[in-house]
Amino acid sequence: MSTLTPDLLADLPLRDDQFSTTESDRDHHSRDWGTPREDAVEPDVVVWPENTDDVSAVLETASEHGVAVTPFAAATGIEGNAVPTHGGISLDMTRMDCVLEIRPDDLQVDVEPGILGADVNEALERYGLFFPPLPTSGDIATVGGMIATNAAGKQTVKYGKVGDWVREVEAVLADGSVVEAGTKAAKTSSGYNLRDLIIGSEGTLAVVTRATLKLAGLPEQRRAGRVVFDSFETAAAAASDVVRSGVDVAALELIDSLAAEMANAYVDGDLPEKPMAFLEFHANHGVDEEIAFCESVLDRYDPLSVEFGDESAQADLWEARRELADATRAYYPALDSIVAGDVAVPISRYPELVERIHSLSRERDIPIPCFGHAGDGNIHFDVFADRDDETAWARARDTYETIVREAIRMGGTATGEHGIGRGKRKFMVDEHGESGVRAMWAVKRALDPDGVLNPGKVLPGPDSDGD
Repeated sequence: MSTLTPDLLADLPLRDDQFSTTESDRDHHSRDWGTPREDAVEPDVVVWPENTDDVSAVLETASEHGVAVTPFAAATGIEGNAVPTHGGISLDMTRMDCVLEIRPDDLQVDVEPGILGADVNEALERYGLFFPPLPTSGDIATVGGMIATNAAGKQTVKYGKVGDWVREVEAVLADGSVVEAGTKAAKTSSGYNLRDLIIGSEGTLAVVTRATLKLAGLPEQRRAGRVVFDSFETAAAAASDVVRSGVDVAALELIDSLAAEMANAYVDGDLPEKPMAFLEFHANHGVDEEIAFCESVLDRYDPLSVEFGDESAQADLWEARRELADATRAYYPALDSIVAGDVAVPISRYPELVERIHSLSRERDIPIPCFGHAGDGNIHFDVFADRDDETAWARARDTYETIVREAIRMGGTATGEHGIGRGKRKFMVDEHGESGVRAMWAVKRALDPDGVLNPGKVLPGPDSDGD
């Protein structure tokens, strides 16, 4: 890729307050939540587009000059998706943060990509509607970032992923041309499915500038509960059985005893430091009957305790789970996590994967707290080690990679919701095969022949930065 030149900045039809080369702005855009400072890469310039025409102009000019463009939003990513590995332009989408139109009769809303997920739901609440698939970080993550990684959250078991709720996107390709992909209709059989190609592409194929989202009515009944078990393997088996039995659960999360201990330390909580399942139910009628059905399934696994409450109890119930990403990092001041693991497997293999992770933790004497969205087979984990101890760090990295490859071997995936970014490109051939990766490269080169859009991400190969 070429380096930024004064000519490129002069060619951008933007106001002076829409771009910056200051050290503070470049540093802020050099990393995301999951990127250690030593792995940060500063862009040459930060640009804040305010509409689709601005995005189009930036990409057209960048393509003409051969300069990399990396989309950036709230920087809540885990895998370095928004790190500008090749310098160039960091395209900060956060000024495009409006609700454009709400169509309650169609159960749809049009939004710009820089809007936070929580702000979308706040705008919808007066219509009795909501956008169900928000991730746990929905109050600090943008819709554009969620679409880029096809994010998911605790309610995926009932509602699916973010991409399942995107009807249509407007997006700008690498050469600056604007496309509309998808339709506002409930279904279509027309042409190639460009919408789903763009969703989850992490800004390597196009930059989304507008999204039409499908909505649902707010449930009239909500109940939350906590179930405590004597072992995490038992909890995982119970969670798998709940899903297989057809319980209509809206959220089903697990945390192991180490994760519970970490959560207590971080929020000064009083959770039992035992493996636990957190459940949530959404319904318009019959929620008590559904909970009774769930309890009958859970009884097969001799839980230590089962507690269900009303909506007013949910905030306290979910606080520990919501804070776990930060809690795990704060627990070991002298240790670092290799990366926040994010694998998913078929629900029937979930207990087997949990047992394998804990077995590796015991065998290698490495702390590996586990928690995650058990209802859809997604488990999060951290592998901790002393970064300054080369032997320990190498053993921890090998352990992390072993877990990821075990998940793939079980018919699963290297990432359930965080995306590939920089860190997981090494697993793409394991998961998709060489032919699959070649096909993805063919798509990338067709839509971005000069490799301008977010180089160094998702696909292993010639533009790799060595990760």
